[in-house]
Amino acid sequence: MRHRIHHPRRGATAVEFAICCPIVFILIFSTIVGALGVFRYQQTAELAREGARWACVHGGQYAEETGNPAATAADVYTKAIQPSATAMDLSKLTYQVTWDASNMPLDASGGYGTPVGNTVSVTVTYQWFPEVYLIGPYNLSSTSTAQMIY
Repeated sequence: MRHRIHHPRRGATAVEFAICCPIVFILIFSTIVGALGVFRYQQTAELAREGARWACVHGGQYAEETGNPAATAADVYTKAIQPSATAMDLSKLTYQVTWDASNMPLDASGGYGTPVGNTVSVTVTYQWFPEVYLIGPYNLSSTSTAQMIY
């Protein structure tokens, strides 16, 4: 005759799993959404840097040397920011390009050309809605500004 061993905690594992499983899934999904937010911020920062670099390289001196027109804010967007904005909704992307002086790096009135230290600032903003609705319908804005002296 076999004796049955009585286990008083027979359903304890299922109850523990039912309590811990949602917590683990929320932590995993919130980590993924947080990583996507960091990725979006890094991408907007890179777009601002690339736009500022492109605006510096294609400024007034570029126009004098090549005969092509100097960079405008629309050119910075269409030729530098937009092609690099992969995996982003372009309708939620805004930009602003400003030059502090004239778009010329040298002052030609003082002889051969003295540096004026002109800077260009490119600000890129991306309105991001988290993919998982854990924290509610909040719009997160990633803004990055890059300045380059030329």
